[in-house]
Amino acid sequence: MKKRNKLKILNDPIYGFITIPNELIFDLLEHKYFQRLRRISQMGLSYLVYPGAHHTRFHHALGCMYLMQKAVRVLRFKDVSISEEEEEALYIAILLHDIGHGPFSHAMEHSIVNEVNHEAISLMFMEKINDDFNGSLTLAIQIFKGEYHRNFLHQLISSQLDMDRLDYLKRDSFYTGVAEGNINSERLITMLTVVNDELVIEEKGIYSVEKFLLARRLMYWQVYLHKTSIVAENVLIRVLQRAKELVEKGVELPASKALTFFLENKITPDNFTTEVLETFAKLDDYDIVSAMKEWMNNDDFVLRKLSSMIVDRDLLKIKIKKKPFQKGKEEKLISKICEKYKISSGDARYFVFGGTISNQAYHQNKQNINILYKSRKIVDIVKATDEYNLEALSKPVTKYFMCSPKYKH
Repeated sequence: MKKRNKLKILNDPIYGFITIPNELIFDLLEHKYFQRLRRISQMGLSYLVYPGAHHTRFHHALGCMYLMQKAVRVLRFKDVSISEEEEEALYIAILLHDIGHGPFSHAMEHSIVNEVNHEAISLMFMEKINDDFNGSLTLAIQIFKGEYHRNFLHQLISSQLDMDRLDYLKRDSFYTGVAEGNINSERLITMLTVVNDELVIEEKGIYSVEKFLLARRLMYWQVYLHKTSIVAENVLIRVLQRAKELVEKGVELPASKALTFFLENKITPDNFTTEVLETFAKLDDYDIVSAMKEWMNNDDFVLRKLSSMIVDRDLLKIKIKKKPFQKGKEEKLISKICEKYKISSGDARYFVFGGTISNQAYHQNKQNINILYKSRKIVDIVKATDEYNLEALSKPVTKYFMCSPKYKH
């Protein structure tokens, strides 16, 4: 029997050719849990603002693995010892770091599986795949959880300058067309080294780090926290919450088996079993979109209206302010909606709601980005830079928003 070639090359629009390093990685890419990521959008509903933002978690995971391959080559060149087992574990951990994301990335976590976050589900998927692969992922899982004795390996997976961030900023910038996010990922990786088991950036990489943090801030305000994206995600969360509320009252809603399961059951960390995980693995963006297309014709006014808003892209309006809204503003809007649509105040709250958004490009007291001087002195990026903006970037900026229906005169 002819042996299948598993050392494939994939073409990526950002990095060019990505090489699959070995047969185990190939088999992981082929696994149904990983293939599901082709059907999970990387940026949720951001394509309603940026029409090109249709890339998936699958794209992103491959990009992260490519950057990790580069990081391993750079660190070994600088005499940082990384064994073949550790190298493989790094590729596995970064490849699977987002495998637990639900449809449209974050909407599920705030609506129908609201006590179980995607990190916990990622870990469950990794442990299940580890069983299927006879323990081949054990080291990867240790590194992923930060339990392995070499901390810098975990930092490559999860820190303020990890392969995840280096890929998604560049990739999201490319697919949205927002040039401000186009960081030089490869230059940053080339400047990496390890001192006392901690990742640091060599002094000559300081300007690349400044650009990276600035790009992160701009991408959050311009893309991830764009007002239309905020509205769309909040409406989607409320679509799912309303569907769950109706199902709990005994209303039958057309939906896929997987989605119906999560609408009918209260899922908590305690009852998230292997069977629940298997059902979760069948859920993706398509389940939600096809359900909303059906729900657009539902008898329930709230579900019908909210579903139509997303499918037809006729969303609520949003106001964003630097200061909290006046007391009573929300209640006034709710009473207007009750009158306009002849609905209860409880139902009106699906259309009128407020919240906050926060942007902090750099956390000074959490896995700091440290600069290594030629004198071997190590200094936090904020203190090392002559760019005054970086200190400002390390302070959280909070804004307030209020959503309500548009009034057509």
